[in-house]
Formats: sequence, structure tokens, C-alpha cells
Amino acid sequence: MASQEKTDSSQQPLQFAPFSSALDVGFWHKLTQKKLNEYKLDDGPKDIYGYYYNGDPDGLPCRLSLEFNAFDQSETTPPHCFSSRGTLVNFNTLDAFKTCDKKALLDVTAEQLWDDIRQGSAIQDPSLLSRFRLLTFADLKKYHYCYWFAFPALLAPEGTKLIQPPEKLDKAMDQDKITALQAAYDLASQSLGQEPAFFLISTEDDKTVVLPLTAWDQVTDKSKVMFGYADPCTLEQYPGWPLRNFLCLISCHWASQLDQVTVVCFRNRTREGIRNSSHSLILRLQVPSTSPEISCPKCVGWEKNQRNKLGARKVDLSSSMDPTRLAETSVDLNLKLMRWRLLPSLDLDKISQTRCLLLGSGTLGCNVARCLLGWGVRTITFVDNSTVSFSNPVRQSLFEFEDSLGGGKPKAQTAAEKIEKIFPGVKTRGVSLSIPMPGHAVGTSDEAIQQTRESVQKLEELIDEHDVVFLLMDTRESRWLPTVICSSKRKIVMNAALGFDTYLVLRHGMKPARDQPPPDQTPSSSASSGAAGGAEGGAAGGASCSTSSISLSHIPGDKLGCYFCNDVVAPGDSTRDRTLDQQCTVSRPGLSMVAAALVVELMVSILQHSQGAYAAAETSAKDSHLTVDLTSPLGLVPHQIRGFLARYHCVLPASLCFDKCTACCDIVLASYEREGFDFLLKVFNKPRFVEDLTGLSQLHLESELIEILDFSDDETMSTSSQ
Repeated sequence: MASQEKTDSSQQPLQFAPFSSALDVGFWHKLTQKKLNEYKLDDGPKDIYGYYYNGDPDGLPCRLSLEFNAFDQSETTPPHCFSSRGTLVNFNTLDAFKTCDKKALLDVTAEQLWDDIRQGSAIQDPSLLSRFRLLTFADLKKYHYCYWFAFPALLAPEGTKLIQPPEKLDKAMDQDKITALQAAYDLASQSLGQEPAFFLISTEDDKTVVLPLTAWDQVTDKSKVMFGYADPCTLEQYPGWPLRNFLCLISCHWASQLDQVTVVCFRNRTREGIRNSSHSLILRLQVPSTSPEISCPKCVGWEKNQRNKLGARKVDLSSSMDPTRLAETSVDLNLKLMRWRLLPSLDLDKISQTRCLLLGSGTLGCNVARCLLGWGVRTITFVDNSTVSFSNPVRQSLFEFEDSLGGGKPKAQTAAEKIEKIFPGVKTRGVSLSIPMPGHAVGTSDEAIQQTRESVQKLEELIDEHDVVFLLMDTRESRWLPTVICSSKRKIVMNAALGFDTYLVLRHGMKPARDQPPPDQTPSSSASSGAAGGAEGGAAGGASCSTSSISLSHIPGDKLGCYFCNDVVAPGDSTRDRTLDQQCTVSRPGLSMVAAALVVELMVSILQHSQGAYAAAETSAKDSHLTVDLTSPLGLVPHQIRGFLARYHCVLPASLCFDKCTACCDIVLASYEREGFDFLLKVFNKPRFVEDLTGLSQLHLESELIEILDFSDDETMSTSSQ
């Protein structure tokens, strides 16, 4: 072992981390289609394309990946990845797969490699150094697959050895030189139009420059040249597999001009926006010169199976090749790509397990549902009491013309059916329900009261069964009852509302859990100061909307207002005595898509925040006040997003909860929790009941008295001046 021979580094063997194959399920699905529709009985060699990556976190193997687009040369390699071209041989029978001459197939690829090296083709196109070969057999009745990868590597010339043990880049270079190397690599990438997998590093005149292999003759001082390659390995002491063929190229063309060869195993990792290459390796090697005229060196490269023996691998995709399961796998993969490279801390399970209740299945409801599907949410329930009309399908993305025929299908059930067709893996249902509203009198008949009671009970049950409630209805007053119930039950409430060219996206403040203090929401860099205030009394086990100890730069999540906190009147019947254009939601067609996307993105940011719905909302609009406590891995978690389409502009205000709010103040919640339906019935039948209960009526009287006094003072002053 290398680690056992530090006393005599000249005897230390040069070892390489081999590639491991990583085949996406989509690759097998595409191979199945190719076999059925194109290849048929043709078992001749086919060109395919894979890629590897030099920015994986520690612990991951050195991988060569193939995806569904491996059969298409025109497909671009993913960003920061490096192309590898290969040959696929798909056998028609399992016996042919088992009995084929593996050595002869590897030798064919080895001869191609050696020809590319000695003739200089690999200098012009370095991707030729990372060839691979894939043998497959597909049992399309059972969706069982056998496969065996070869990553051909020519043996290094005899006498190739390490002069000293491998050294990490940050031990051999200071940070300034590492930064200069990164900048030079980026500049070369821009010049070449892609990130180079194999390259030269010149340090002439103390200036670091990354050059293509074709620029060797342009370098005056060869002793100032290092050889670099994108290293997919993550091990501290061993280089990755691509170096093997690169050393043969160096030996054949340039070793005779060098006393020693210095190789930079370039590893370029980016995590949460921070770039790091310090874990790259530097190898100092003795590499003898090789004549291009010699015969092809020996070649190795067949991959070992799961038992660590040379042999084929097997995969059973009978379950995942089902179209429904394949759709689920593909959706998950798209989201996991975010976590693998961009957001390692993204908790996808928390998102997928969140149960969402959509109150309103119209323009906003349809678009919100589509966005939730994109984030992998698996449980979506629609609630609406209307039917699909002829005007709906062009604006409400889940409906079609046929849904409006015959009087129209129920919106909620139809929306649920449509998203299940889009993604069969979603658990969805539609509920036809009319939500009782303030200002819409129930009446005194037993039948009307019982029907209203059942509607309230059904809404309470639905809210109990879900984690997040979206308020997406047309009218203001229809949002009152869900707001009260959700505030009492401590549910996350997401609100979206549209004007003609304006929109509002808002998250409701979350009351502290009963018998528990709210979580500490004081950002470490923010001073706590504010004015005292609040309401007397409170809901059972809750906290009042006191504004004491509120920071000037943020508002804690339990002190944020709801949709009704900025109102000084109780919600009433907003459809009475209105013309047609006032009764309908008249807005610019694209507005709902913007608002729907934002309300879903805000929900996801809340779920990813360490304090969830108790996350504080930033109020200063200054980046200097932002701390980790005020952001989630996805960024800010604002209280409100108010957009103005006429100016293509949005603002992020935040407001405190109002101690006289008609929906979420302590006295309203306490009355609801104490009296239940009897309290709600008073609200429905008596327009001024909530205003009297919360003290808004008294506030109005005091405001009118102040106006009268102001008028009297003005009149007195006017009389005396005459």
C-alpha cells in the first residue's frame, strides 16, 4: 500500500481509482425504445455518449454517467461535466452476451486509443482519451438487463513512478496561486467554449495560464509546464482513471523533453455558491519516453461487479419501467439534481410529504397545482363549489372545452382528475363545498343552519388533514372562515389574490403552539428594539399580538399579520349590487401564473427554513441586515410579495398582526375555540358582530369624534380671525 511506504517514496506504486458506471433509469427506458423501434435484430456497435464530473463531494466514487440522452450526439454535456464517447453492443440473446470474446472487444478499443495517441489525434481532441465500451442484453418481457462496462486504459510505460507522495493543492500552493489557477481555467473555458478535460498549465514569468494541449510548442520554458486534467476522483491519495491514458500521451509526445512530469489532478467543487479546488492533487512523476512506433501497450478496464469480481452486472427494472413509476422516478430525479450540486441541504422529503389543501380551483388553483407538482408534492386536495364554464378553459390551465359542456363539470373533481392524468403518482381528490361567509346570512331555518354546520365541519376536517392551506378564492369574505380555523389549528396559510394588474402573495403569521413559547427568532446580528403594545386577553394557550421587543429590521413569524390584519372593517358581501365586470375576477391573463408560482415558491422556502412558519420576515430591504436566521437555503422568506405588472415591479412589505383583526386576533380565536359553531353563526348573520367584538366599532366612533373635534377647532379659529 502507498501509505505504508513513505520512507522510500521512489518505491511507492502509482495507483488509480477506477471508474464506476452510473446508469440512469431513463437510459434503460431509451434503450428499450431503441431496441423495439430501431435496432430490432441489429447487434452491431452503436455510438453512445456519457460524462463524468470533477466536483463530487467526498465519499462518492469516480463515476461515469449515462442518461436517457446518451444515444444523441447533439445533446450537450451537463454544465461542469466532461464528455466521454463510447460504443454500445446490445446482444440479441443472453447466450451471445455471455460467450462473446471480451478480450478481443477490449483490444479493439485499445488499438483505437493507441492510434489516437501516437498519431496525435488525442492532442487535437482530448476526449478520445476517455473512451468506454458497454455490452448489454435486454429482456424486454421482464425488464431485466445484463450489462458490463469497460473503461479501457493503456498500461503506463515501464519505469513510470512517483518521485514523492501525492500532495494536496493547498499544501503545494498558497491561496493566491490557487485562485490564479481557477481564474486561468475559467478563462480557457471561455476561450474554448467548454471546460477542458485535459490541458497544460504554464507558469512562465510567474503568470498562470491554462492552455490546450495543442499549444505545447508555444511554451518556451518547458520546465514551467504542468499537465492538468479534470479528476473525477474524490480520494485524498489517488488520482482518477482518466490519468492512465493521459500519461501514455505524455510519454509518447513530451516526456523526452522533461526531467520530471508534474500533473495537477484538478478537482473543482462548488457547494452553496462557494468554489473550492484546494483538495486537488499534485503528482510529481518520473515518466519514461515511449516511441510511437511500438505496438499497442496492454490494456485493462473491465468493471468489477457488486461482488468485487470481474463479471457482468444485473438490474431488475420491472417495477420502475412501469410508465407511472417511471414518471415518479423522473420527477424525483429533476429535483435531486438540485440537491446533488446546487443545494445539498434541500429537504425534498419534507416537500413531497407536505399535504396541500387548495381552497379555490379556478385560475389560481389550477396554476398553483401545476407548480406543486413540479416541486414533487404528492398530496393535493381541491375545494370548490362551482362548475367549469365556457370562459374557463383558456384561463384555467387544468380544464378543456369538453369540461364545460352540459352545464359544466364540477371544478374541484375535474381539476383532481386532470392532475392525476398529468402525474399519476399524485394523491388527489376534489371536494365540492360552499364555504360559509360573513355578510352572507344563513337564516334561521333548521335546514339552512344544519347545512351550514355540516359545511363548517367538513372544512374543519379538511384543514385538520392537511399541512398547508392555500386561499385562492375570488372574494375577500370567503377567506375569513379558513383564516380563523387555520389560525386556531396552527396551520400554514398561503394567500394569493389578484387585481387587474396587481397581485398579492402573503403568508399568514403562525400563532405559537399551545403551552409552548414561540421559537427564538432573534437574528444574531439584529438588535431587539421596538414599541410596546398589544391586546388584552388571548386565545386558549396562544399569545397576544404584542409588539414589544420587535426588532426594527425583522418581524418574528408569530407576530406577522394575516390577510385581514390591515383592514379596519369586517368582511361583508362583496358581490351585492355589483356589475358583471365587478363580480368576475378581471385581470391580465399572465398575472395568475406569476402569483401562483410565487406563492408556491414562498411555501417551499418556508418548509426549508429551520423555523418553518415561524421564520422571521425581513423589513429593512437592506442586504446588510440579512442573516442565516432570515433566509432559507432557497433565499428570503418574506411576509408579503406585492406585484405591479404595469411597472414590472414588486415589493416585499411586512406587517405586524393587528390586535383588533377580525380574523386572527386573540378575542376572535378565543370565541371560536370556546363557542364553536354558535360563534360562527353570529358572525354570518350579524354584519357588525365581529367589529363590535374586536373593538373596531369603538375605534370607528373614536375616529369620528376626533374628526368632529378637529372640525370644531378649525371653526373656532376661523371665527376668531375674522
